[in-house]
Amino acid sequence: MREFWRGVRTLVGGFGWWRRHPGVMAAGLIPAAIVFLVLAGALVALGLALPGLLEQLTPFADGWTPVAADLLRWLIGIALMGGALVLAVVTFTALTLLVGEPFYDRIWRSVERDLGGVVPDAPYGIRSSIGDAAGLLGKGLLSALCAGLVALIPVVGGIAGAVIGAALNGRVIADELSSRGLTARGLDASRRAALLRAYRARVLGFGVAVHVCFLVPFAAIAVMPAAVAGAALLGRRLAGESDEAPAA
Repeated sequence: MREFWRGVRTLVGGFGWWRRHPGVMAAGLIPAAIVFLVLAGALVALGLALPGLLEQLTPFADGWTPVAADLLRWLIGIALMGGALVLAVVTFTALTLLVGEPFYDRIWRSVERDLGGVVPDAPYGIRSSIGDAAGLLGKGLLSALCAGLVALIPVVGGIAGAVIGAALNGRVIADELSSRGLTARGLDASRRAALLRAYRARVLGFGVAVHVCFLVPFAAIAVMPAAVAGAALLGRRLAGESDEAPAA
């Protein structure tokens, strides 16, 4: 658990860059706000359409007793909304990083300069961003599917689905956010995956912390720049470099 909480504190460390580079961090709010509003609108639309959608999905339940039909539709509704929420979180990360590539590149570079002086220069261009985003979306779909299926379990499904969704999604988010710093150090996908496994608990702690913050309404906008800065700290640690910020 010690390594898990170190991962959580890594996100907290990312918030320190609001004090060090407020202008750079504030610019990162713009793409986060745009993507957040789009995804929030999609979730609201799904919620409004859900009653009719559930009736279309379960016409066979029309002949059941009202209690049984309502219970079934409630369970399916919880699974659908839970899966949609997990997918929205991971989609938010992927799309925001893609849309805000120039903004978040500046945040990452500010962390590298402050801690190491020399910014790793292996290329991480738009093609790498698109590839990582596509991979993240695919993993996010699997996470959402798993969380949604678990949520169908009576009584404990909702809580269990949320926990499993946070764990799976947190791992995916940490992978995506840290990929910039690791790729810039010349590490390919297989070597990045090996490092993530070696620091599994810390990676999970960081990713789950980001995931939980993203679930708070509007918090995702403010947290995204800090998550990028924190991921830069995480990437340095995974690469065997210092992730300790010097005193201001």
